[in-house]
Amino acid sequence: MTIQECYAALHGDYEDVLNRLRSDRLVQKFMFKFLDDPSYGTLCTSMAEKNREEAFRAAHTIKGVCQNLSFTKLYRSADALCEALRNDWAPNAEALAEAVHADYQATVSAIREFQEAQG
Repeated sequence: MTIQECYAALHGDYEDVLNRLRSDRLVQKFMFKFLDDPSYGTLCTSMAEKNREEAFRAAHTIKGVCQNLSFTKLYRSADALCEALRNDWAPNAEALAEAVHADYQATVSAIREFQEAQG
């Protein structure tokens, strides 16, 4: 799997991130660092505990990281959840969190597949 194929699998914008980071090496470095980011775990815990402020912060962090890395699909679902939690606990927050969960799993799966292909 190439880095371009990885971005296609996670529904990202490889050309956009390459324009921003300027090299495959940096894209790969930050893509792998994404796997260690604790924000998703914090989001899951905060949603389960109905801690809106902490869930909002975690969703906002995920959104920002995904925007910087051009993980478009996960960025969009995290953005929607972020807005649903911005001022109150919106009625659709749990459904939006499920979308983030699905998109996060697909993103991580694609990155890990790419990582394994690198040796």
